Amino acid sequence: MMNAKSKMNKKNAIFINHVSCLTFYILYFAFLISFTSCSLNKRIAKVAKQNIIDKPGLASAHIGICIYDPSKNKWLYNYQGNKYFIPASNTKIVTCYASMKYLGDSLIGLRYMEQGDTIKIIPGGDPTLLHPDFMQQPVLSFLSQFDSSKIIQIDDNNFQDNAWGSGWSWDDYMEDYMVERSSLPIYGNVISFEGTANKWNSFPSIKGQIIEDSAANSNPFLTRAERDISTNTFRLHFNETSARKINVPFYTGKGETNVQLLQTLIKAKIIRAKVPTPINLQKQYHIIYSQSTDSLLKIMMHRSDNFYSEQCLLMVSNEMLGLMNDGKIIDTLIKIDFKDMPQQPSWVDGSGLSRYNLFTPEDFVFVLNKMRNEFLWNRITTIFPTGGSGTLGKTYKNLEGKIFAKTGTLSNNAALSGYILTNKGKTLIFSILIGNHMSSSAIIREGIAKFLESIRAKD
Repeated sequence: MMNAKSKMNKKNAIFINHVSCLTFYILYFAFLISFTSCSLNKRIAKVAKQNIIDKPGLASAHIGICIYDPSKNKWLYNYQGNKYFIPASNTKIVTCYASMKYLGDSLIGLRYMEQGDTIKIIPGGDPTLLHPDFMQQPVLSFLSQFDSSKIIQIDDNNFQDNAWGSGWSWDDYMEDYMVERSSLPIYGNVISFEGTANKWNSFPSIKGQIIEDSAANSNPFLTRAERDISTNTFRLHFNETSARKINVPFYTGKGETNVQLLQTLIKAKIIRAKVPTPINLQKQYHIIYSQSTDSLLKIMMHRSDNFYSEQCLLMVSNEMLGLMNDGKIIDTLIKIDFKDMPQQPSWVDGSGLSRYNLFTPEDFVFVLNKMRNEFLWNRITTIFPTGGSGTLGKTYKNLEGKIFAKTGTLSNNAALSGYILTNKGKTLIFSILIGNHMSSSAIIREGIAKFLESIRAKD
């Protein structure tokens, strides 16, 4: 017969055995998870080396790659993710976040206040006025209702920046990807030329001088249009065998050209205010909305439109600070929205045209994760291009509906950051930045596409 002490010893032995088994299983599963995680990291590293890191032409390049699983708050792969790179148009991701948060559902075309025969107007930096991307023009409709007995006073003193961003390549000033910024953009701040020698057209009609190249040749169609750097003097050259349209940024003249163009469209007399409206009084003005914010952001991200992104950042500045200045709004956003960025960036413009911009892959993952947490997924996937659309084009067509990302390209620099949906239904966030490469962009895009296709299949 078992005594009380023997029974107690037996129970203790059983308890210890259960605890030992439980400890074993806990350690086993912890090991299994650790092994699986380690194994996944090694598999991703192998594919990264094959398709990007050891790719011919990238051996001496600067490369950073981050793959992040937000559901587990865990890096699946992080290769030099804390290093700084020139992000090119990946900068638009940060501008897009700020625009989604601070521009509301609709863009503010202008603010106005009627005082007797005078309508005081404060432009909001809206780039859609008379832009061919947008058929409906509420701002023009509003201004067109006033007859010649009225005076429209435009206060564009809120623009307190330069026409070009810090660090832009000044010798690209004639290219349509480097349009001048302004408080009251009109026609996208560009003039278009097309036609043949002695029979060409331009639009809009700008005060200035247009000089035709008189050199005789057998190819009569327009080849290129050049503009003086600080005037609206254009020179047209003809040597093409087929018709083409050429867009050239016009010289805004600190807003004077824009006002002149607007005057040709409305009956009321336009004058420019010499004294800026105090910020506290601006809140008393009425608002004319123009387009839905997301319709602009979608074009900005799909087409990688530099002009739209620059004006978006200025509009955010105007709404938050009452003035348009890149430096001041960037400093504000970094202190408020991006104060927890893994590495503090060098951020100088809205588009990424400047080589002064420096971000890390971890920074972009941070911003993309904020986007995912703060905005509806359907909104994000509408604004960002997917495989086969926008700048993702043909290279990423196999990832249609599975990738939503932004490209970035400057000479010797390439970038792609965004979201990828895996075969297992996970949404991963990634950022791939490549600097100082001597390879072709096409080869780099091909390698990145193969890498992401592999990531999608493995996780």
